[in-house]
Amino acid sequence: MKSSVRIIFHIDLNAFFASVEMIENPSLKNKVFAVGGGLGFNRGGILTTASYKARRYGIRSGMTIANALHLYPKLIVVPNRHGVYHQYSMKFIQYLKTYTHLVWQVSVDEAYMDVTDIEGIHPLALAKKIQSELVSKYQLPSSIGIAPTLFLAKMGSDMKKPMGITVIRKRDVKSKIYPLPIKDMYGLGKKTYPKLEKIGINTIADFVNPDHHSKILEVISQKSYDAYILDIHGLSSNKVDPYKYALPKSISNETTLSFDTDMESVIKDTLISQLKEAYPRMLHDHLQTKTVGIRLRYHNFETTQKVRSIANYTDDYQTILDIILELFEAFYTGKPVRLIGVSLNNLKPKDSIEKPFDLFEYQAMEEKKDRISEALKAVNEKISKETKDSID
Repeated sequence: MKSSVRIIFHIDLNAFFASVEMIENPSLKNKVFAVGGGLGFNRGGILTTASYKARRYGIRSGMTIANALHLYPKLIVVPNRHGVYHQYSMKFIQYLKTYTHLVWQVSVDEAYMDVTDIEGIHPLALAKKIQSELVSKYQLPSSIGIAPTLFLAKMGSDMKKPMGITVIRKRDVKSKIYPLPIKDMYGLGKKTYPKLEKIGINTIADFVNPDHHSKILEVISQKSYDAYILDIHGLSSNKVDPYKYALPKSISNETTLSFDTDMESVIKDTLISQLKEAYPRMLHDHLQTKTVGIRLRYHNFETTQKVRSIANYTDDYQTILDIILELFEAFYTGKPVRLIGVSLNNLKPKDSIEKPFDLFEYQAMEEKKDRISEALKAVNEKISKETKDSID
């Protein structure tokens, strides 16, 4: 009888944006650099990724460029290039699928694999092979967690970076998971763990201690608590569903600028560039949109999102672009912005959308049918006459 225990890999590409930038520009390999906004340079911009050399100086993603430069004044800031990152992400996923179709991509640089049924190679040897080939074929370093559930595999991949492999069995939970700081528990929000620390829950061992149950419920719900307990003890989901996010209901693209700007030409150009990245993804999956939106975050972090729905589904680029620019003209307040994005929402597969009845199009089709019918009739009459003449 086959074991019900699954062997799950969580593969996490290390400092992905920074890794891609080093592939594209090898001179960065020995530099202290980070990836920031998409246009220009401004000390108030936000970093999206820090290279490992930059992390040695305490520089982290989410940090302002000003704070990062305070820690290391010679820091190089490279603009975001999401289109390039998407291309490398696709290579990453396609490579994993050469081993199994049970690959679930959960973000641009992370994926789960169910390798239970891969024969002829030990899971640890397979993980080392995947890790090695990601570097040799694509120059992408990764960390891999191996476990019987999704949660534990994710926890494992976070433990050793870069280029680490961590195995977590259910019997390893007490020795490997319990000692971790509570902030390292996957799924726990950035606003939640400080509240738990404040009441003395500093480690995962503290969290699972029944004596702390009642005070933990002052911070999170019973439902969340129960779910975390199952996660920690390896009793949660072990299903890698490659189709869970196969057809997205929405596609969005946004960028944080390296400077705050109120120049409408710059904002419009950025909206267009974001659409040019989101639009091909919609076409690739043969989808159409019915609701188009823009997202702006102002210098004071106030965020606004405006959408417009249209009568019929469309994949026409100009139609979508016109809506985006109209939304901008209608709702932009004139204040400096630091984040700009677009979204294509309410998506459906093109072949599943019923085409609306259009009287004029119907009449045109009928007229075309009549012309084809007349042409065929003329051809048949000509063939019939030629045949008769040849007999006579």
